[in-house]
Formats: sequence, C-alpha cells, structure tokens
Amino acid sequence: MKKNNIGFRILLLIAGIFIIGHGVALSIRSDLGTSPISSIPYVLNLIIPNVSVGTFAIIINGLMLLIQVVILRKKTGINQLIQIPLLILFGLFIDVNLYLTESLVPANYIWQLLTVILSCFVMAFGIFLELKADVGYLPGEGLTLVISEAFDMDFGKTKVTIDTSFVIIAVVLAFTFHGKLEGVREGTVMAALFVGTIASFYQKRVTIFDKLLQTKKDIEYIPQPYMTTDNFVITISRQYGSGGHAVGERIAEKLGISFYDSKLIDLTALASGFTPEYVEKHEQKLPNGLLDKLYNNNYAYVNEVIPPNDKLFIAQTGVIRNIAASESCVIVGRAANFILKGHKKCFNVFVHADTDFRKKRVEQNYLVSPQDSIKVMDRKDRERDEYSRHYTGRHWDNLNEYDMTVETSLFGIEGTANMIIDAAEKAGILKS
Repeated sequence: MKKNNIGFRILLLIAGIFIIGHGVALSIRSDLGTSPISSIPYVLNLIIPNVSVGTFAIIINGLMLLIQVVILRKKTGINQLIQIPLLILFGLFIDVNLYLTESLVPANYIWQLLTVILSCFVMAFGIFLELKADVGYLPGEGLTLVISEAFDMDFGKTKVTIDTSFVIIAVVLAFTFHGKLEGVREGTVMAALFVGTIASFYQKRVTIFDKLLQTKKDIEYIPQPYMTTDNFVITISRQYGSGGHAVGERIAEKLGISFYDSKLIDLTALASGFTPEYVEKHEQKLPNGLLDKLYNNNYAYVNEVIPPNDKLFIAQTGVIRNIAASESCVIVGRAANFILKGHKKCFNVFVHADTDFRKKRVEQNYLVSPQDSIKVMDRKDRERDEYSRHYTGRHWDNLNEYDMTVETSLFGIEGTANMIIDAAEKAGILKS
C-alpha cells in the first residue's frame, strides 16, 4: 500500500534504529545485561573482544533474515529486502553509540539500575519511531512475523519464544567460554518485561507523529448504520450479582424485543474465528498473569499484528453495532454503552445493589461458597473496570457515563425493569 510522506518516514525509521542502538549501548554500559535480542552479540563480544558488538549484531540479524528466506522461499519479498540495509545500520549504530557512551561507567549498583531503566525507555522510544515510520522493521520482528504467519502461531508467544531462545543461547555461550554468567542479568529480564509496555505507552500518548504523517486530504466521514437507524437499544452495565442480566431479560420480555447477553458469545465467535469457549473465557476482561501480559506487550513491536484480546474486542464491537443497526434490543455488558456512542436511540443504564443482596444472588445463582462470594464479586467488578478503562478510557462504574442508575436491592428485579422502561419512554427512546 502506498504511503504518504515516504521521505519523512524513512528518516523516522533511521532515527528509530539509531535510538534503539543507543538503548542497547546504555544497557551494555550498565553491566547488568542487555535486551534479549542483543544478548548473543554482546556475549560473543565478551568471548571475542576483537570483534565489535555491532559486527556480531549484523551477523546474528543476518542469520535471522536468512531463516526468514528459508521459511518463505519463493514468497520472499520486499519486506525481507528492506531488512538488509536496516540490519547493517543497526549494527553500525550500536558501535557508534558504544563509542559515544564510552565514558559512562556507573559508580554503583543503583546507578547501574538507573542506566538499565533509562535504556528501556530509550529502546522503547526507538521501537515507537520504527512503528510510526511503518516502512520496514528489523529482522527480529521480521522473523517473528514470518514464523507466526507461516505456522499459524500467536505473534506475542512467538516473540517471547524467540527472545527466550536468544537468552538461553547467550547463557550457554557465557558458561561454556567464561565459566560464569556474563552479559545476561537482571537488565535482560527488565528489557523483556518493560520495553514492550513502554512502547505501547508511547503509542497511546505521543501523537505528534500521527499529525505529521497524516494525509493532506481528509477522509470524508460517513455515519455508520447503527447511528442512523430508528431501532432503539437499552444497554445494561451492572455490578456482579446485582441482577443486571435478569433485569435486562425482563425488559426484553415486556417490550417484545431481542435480548443479548450470553448469545453474544456465539455471535462473536463466528465474527472473530475464535471458539465460543475462548470468547467466553476472555471477553469482558483483560488477560492476567505475567506470561499473558508479556505476550500482549510484545504486540507493540509490529503495527500490523493485533493482540487476540484486541481482535476479540474489535469483533464484538462489530457484532454489537450490527445488532443495533438491524433491530431493537437489550444488550448486557461488553462496554455496549461506549460502543454505541452516536446511536440516537440508545438508553444506557447502570444497575447496582448493596453487598448483602449481591452476595445472596452470587451464592444462590452461581453456586459460589459464602466464604468466597465477596472475593468473587470484587474480582469480577475489578475485571470489568480494567476492561472498560483499557478499551474506553473510562471507569466502568462512572455514573456520569449513564442515562440512569438503579439499585435493584431497593426495587427488586421486576420493579427495576419497570422503572427503566418508564424512564426510556419519558426520554423518547422507545418507539411509540
């Protein structure tokens, strides 16, 4: 696809690679280990000091490019060709920056740690510029893309596997030729954990390059079908155990319209290609655990690759908007109040209840033990808030985001449903 401002993009890419090289040099100067992808060149330099880190980086990156060619064979194309000058520049820039930082010798462990932290922010900014340029990438990212696409593997997991393999090889080399661990330390772990996260932060917060790279001609805005339909939608966001599902179901029955809650799981599965079991497990919450977060952080390395959770949200967004465009309905959860922004007949409700009411429902309806019910309620609500903040930038329980809030513990399921219908009628949302 033809890109605008190609000259500026190339300069941005070169600047990004230079800054990544500077980050690598800083991490080496910290003497606490460098990034996973640079760990082998660094350890090889410690073994053979006469050959520079940059030279070894060119060799190792060249091997990664060669592996891409072997996998792709006749499908090898411009993306691999572009990597040749980039890997050479990367190696040269590492050596240049090692020369520029030659006098940097951290006096103690605290300064070493600070140098590693600085190197993570510097490398992440270089990766950010590389992504914004969007005209090429280094062989590390290229190899991850090729393997993940050729063998239908998850990009984040592939990236972690490659990085881990590099670290293991570097450790084996260090012990084999030095008899001790050198070149791979806590700085390597910090780079693996935090560089992707920091790059994602830059992606979200630094917008100046988007403005500089935008096309001269603005794209004409065309309202989507869900914004122009005469169908009405009532969205129900709810505290866990407050009876939001039952309230929504009762409203749909009274109005004779469709009700969407668990039904959205199957529809999202069809739209996304994920299994219904995967959708049910991962929707409305962000992945937990260090490995899951590490996998997702690695998606910051290449613009074209979308993390599975984001794919899920995008697919579900399309499903919800298509439903809203085609029929009047009640939708429970899934950030539908945000997804349907611009819908002229959308009435957004937040349902909540006191602790005792919720606790009783959780124990009776979901068969949660009395000892665990409070913890389960808190965890579910926290997951919903984290999900909302991640995808909408808003707290899920911010009552300013809703047209109406109701406490089911005061009015009961039936009473709450009647109140919402009455309010929606008075607001002119429901069809006469």
